[in-house]
Amino acid sequence: MTTGKESSERASVSKTMLMPQEETLEIQSRGKKMKIGIPSDYSKVEYRVPLTPQAVDLLTSYGHEIYIETKAGLHASYTDDDYRKAGAVIVEDKEEVFQCEIILRVAPFSTDEIELLRGNQTVISNMQIQAHCSESIQKLMQKKVTTIAFESIENEDGFMPVVHQMSQIAGATSITIASEYLSNAHKGKGVLFGEVTGITPAELVIIGTSTVAEYAARAALSLGILVKVFDTSVYDLSKLEEKLGQRIFTSVFYPKVLRKALVSADAVIGAMSFNTTPKFKVSEDLVKQMKEGSVIIDLNASQGGCFETSTCTNLNNPTYVKHGVVHYCVPNTPSIVSRTASISLSNILIPILLAIGDSGGVDNYIKTSKGFRKGVYIYHGILTNREVGNLFNLPSNDINLLLAVF
Repeated sequence: MTTGKESSERASVSKTMLMPQEETLEIQSRGKKMKIGIPSDYSKVEYRVPLTPQAVDLLTSYGHEIYIETKAGLHASYTDDDYRKAGAVIVEDKEEVFQCEIILRVAPFSTDEIELLRGNQTVISNMQIQAHCSESIQKLMQKKVTTIAFESIENEDGFMPVVHQMSQIAGATSITIASEYLSNAHKGKGVLFGEVTGITPAELVIIGTSTVAEYAARAALSLGILVKVFDTSVYDLSKLEEKLGQRIFTSVFYPKVLRKALVSADAVIGAMSFNTTPKFKVSEDLVKQMKEGSVIIDLNASQGGCFETSTCTNLNNPTYVKHGVVHYCVPNTPSIVSRTASISLSNILIPILLAIGDSGGVDNYIKTSKGFRKGVYIYHGILTNREVGNLFNLPSNDINLLLAVF
């Protein structure tokens, strides 16, 4: 004979077993509830926001709390009211946002902002190694935080989703930028960056064969621009042509060939692969020989640049002129189309954040996700990125060995 309690438990178990699989999975996935803070990046001249209101709506439906600094999404055309309706808590004080267990932002942290962290938290943002110094890295370590770099996160197949998406946007946007600075809109030469019947088409030189290069070339070719691509690898040049679906002018870095291309170019784009030091730099002497009023867009500026004359700028003052050539060296070019870039970034982060909650927190997810683990450069205050350690002369440890301890 069964008691009333046993009958109730048996009915509950039977009900669960009879549920559709999707519904069962949804119930199981609502594990650890997270408190996520999103500070404004406007002071960093960064207009992207890591989560859209739609993403916030989804995360709050899973029980997660989202705290957003007022006007954080304004430059991506998202108002505080949009976020409030989606379930976010809007706060005036940046320090309050910095108390959350997970801090999500696009721009890297400054030394002053690191002081606002309460410690023993997780920070997910762009690292942009050139934006750091030894002091900022050591301060993050002292706070015992775990830091994850957007640009180093991989999926299980070794694909870098953030780099790929932002590269697509940067490549396509670079053609718009070149067009603007060649036109009279920015006191340029008044050149149409395209093709018109009876007039020699504009010329573009691209340094590199990365995803950025591919999407810059696609946009340029659609306008009838004459495209020339240079790289260190014949194989990579061949693969780029395959992706574009047509033959274009390609060459390795033969000095005379490169010089001839640069002298006649209206615009030159530095587009080596991200997360690597550019393998080739255009010398200052070659820049001097370029046409007066031509445009250089160095999308590798934050990694040291593809041009000897490159110096990082920002969206408030994006250009400078050197040797008569306009230099555009903004490291966060996708911010120009901040709403599109924010949606793209949010699409990538949503499943990651949900997976973190499902697994029981950041530490568990780092242990179970090899691709996410690739993004970790500080783990509970211990530096785990050898490149950062070498750059700032700091000792680093293998995160896979540390996971055996924590």
